[in-house]
Amino acid sequence: MKTLKKLFTLAFVMLMGQYIYAQTIVGSAHDFSGDNWNNTGEICIVCHTPHNADITVGEAPLWNHEVTTANFTLYSSPTFDATDLGQPAASSKLCLSCHDGTVAVDNFGGRTNGSDFLTGKKNLGTDLSDDHPISFTYDAALVALDPGLFDPTTTSSGLGGTINDDLLLGGQVQCASCHDVHNGAGLSDLLRLSNAASALCLTCHAK
Repeated sequence: MKTLKKLFTLAFVMLMGQYIYAQTIVGSAHDFSGDNWNNTGEICIVCHTPHNADITVGEAPLWNHEVTTANFTLYSSPTFDATDLGQPAASSKLCLSCHDGTVAVDNFGGRTNGSDFLTGKKNLGTDLSDDHPISFTYDAALVALDPGLFDPTTTSSGLGGTINDDLLLGGQVQCASCHDVHNGAGLSDLLRLSNAASALCLTCHAK
């Protein structure tokens, strides 16, 4: 009986270990350790470095990748009421430093002559007019202009706090409002919450 209990405990620990392990950047779309252009074999170094980091962009802890200088075509719609939409900034600019197709993924550690560029749907290009807007303030004032939005200061995010607490960065919608680059939730497309039945969309949009 004692042996059976030990075996059950071991199996449970192994199962949970695999579950936890899967919900990290390891093995995710952002695990570049096995890519032939990354001769370091490391995961984190493509974006982060402990020494000689680029500190010119906000929300960029120990940044190690070339930053895009592209000028983007922004989202525009008569139903979009945010008044401070500008060029992608902060962490979103870092995402676009691979996903705009102008900067090679292997441009890290000071390299600027890389040759590996994202393709397909991973390459958003510099025309963001057909993508969800980013780098704009989402607050009670915006909700007053657009009642199709939930108040981010009082509405649950589904992650334990409010939308403002868990999904906004400095009070703004950024790429990381919907996507977790480190794959914390272990969901497809690096989503922070499941979008089954549009659940992620409906976290903010009152439709």
